Amino acid sequence: MSLTDKAIEQIRELIRTGALPPGSKLPPEPDLAAQLGLSRNLAREAVKALAVARVLEVRRGDGTYVTSLQPSLLLEGLGGAVELLQGDAALQDLMEVRRLLEPIATALAATRISDVQLAEVKRHLDAMREARDDVERLNAHDAAFHRAVISATGNETLLTLLEGVSGRTLRARIWRGLVDDQASGRTLAEHEAIFRALSQRDAALSQAAALLHVSNTEQWLREHLRANASLPFGAPTGT
Repeated sequence: MSLTDKAIEQIRELIRTGALPPGSKLPPEPDLAAQLGLSRNLAREAVKALAVARVLEVRRGDGTYVTSLQPSLLLEGLGGAVELLQGDAALQDLMEVRRLLEPIATALAATRISDVQLAEVKRHLDAMREARDDVERLNAHDAAFHRAVISATGNETLLTLLEGVSGRTLRARIWRGLVDDQASGRTLAEHEAIFRALSQRDAALSQAAALLHVSNTEQWLREHLRANASLPFGAPTGT
């Protein structure tokens, strides 16, 4: 472990133990360095690294603060990292992760979703019906549909994780619509089944509907990758 890594770990330990709770202000750099037994240069480098990781926020002219440490903040870099993954195997791995997480999350949403949240899901479902011949609009509302469902779990970490791993799979969904003119109809039917199950607050049925939807997409992707070259991941994203 480098000296900078050790300095980072010392500051992280102060945060973990509650000595520096969320929203608190760090001591001035000379005091922080002295407190941790570091050189000012090491303390500065550690603060910079933790600011990049969104653990700390440097406010010019005011000082350095611990952020809220909310999952949406700390995990926001996940999507960007996922986008850098290369190769068909990585995409298939992401689809597998989605298949493992999203059906369970949908089942949880069925037990917690409010009438207002259900209405939001329906709003995006209705918009998908209207946009069934417009691939980009269809996929935009598809993304919003799934976000509304997972948001209903009230689990911000789960929502952030699923949004992170889904980023690259969205391109596959758009490409599916471009090469298969029946895809929008099938996708719409699968989303309608999810909505009906959520409306009934039926966790098992919601999980099954979501599993069918994700599995169908995964199956199509595997078949396409076997028959064709890699998907054009530079294409615009949707869901």
